Amino acid sequence: MNIKPLADNVLIEPEKEEEKTETGIYLPDTADKGRPEKGKVVAVGPGKKDSSGKSNPLEVKKGDRVIFTKYGPNEVKVDDKEYLIAKEEDILAVIE
Repeated sequence: MNIKPLADNVLIEPEKEEEKTETGIYLPDTADKGRPEKGKVVAVGPGKKDSSGKSNPLEVKKGDRVIFTKYGPNEVKVDDKEYLIAKEEDILAVIE
């Protein structure tokens, strides 16, 4: 299934959190790891329309790794794969 975000929405594939801490302790699957805050942009919408009806392009593009607000994006599941849909304003930075 192909997903095409609308307006200023961005489809993000969340990155899995590390299973191991910096000190070498492995976290079990039952540990509360919280929502991810990093991911890879899979698709972007055409941009939000201004008052004249012209779409303003988004600053992020497909393939960018981004940091986003923890609870801003909405979770969606497509073909047994989990994604996040976020507004461009929920994206805080691009990881270079």
